[in-house]
Amino acid sequence: MEVINIEVQTFEAMISRFEAFTQKVENLCGDHQDKSLHRWLDNQDVCRILNISKRTLQTYRDNGTLSFTQINHKIFYKPEDVESVINKLKSK
Repeated sequence: MEVINIEVQTFEAMISRFEAFTQKVENLCGDHQDKSLHRWLDNQDVCRILNISKRTLQTYRDNGTLSFTQINHKIFYKPEDVESVINKLKSK
């Protein structure tokens, strides 16, 4: 193991820069976060909410009943879209 000594001023400057970097990242994340969308739902969440099977959920995606977004191999749903499906199912 190698030990490196640094001056207190250098260490404090590094800490200050890390804190500034952290603040910038938090600001960027806050700026690009959709305030009306608290979180995306995954397949398991939607199946539980709608009380349906994974296959039924697949059918809803295939026939356009439920909008979705796919990132790599993971599928996500907006809570608003799930609510609209709930309202459609209630009206039937």
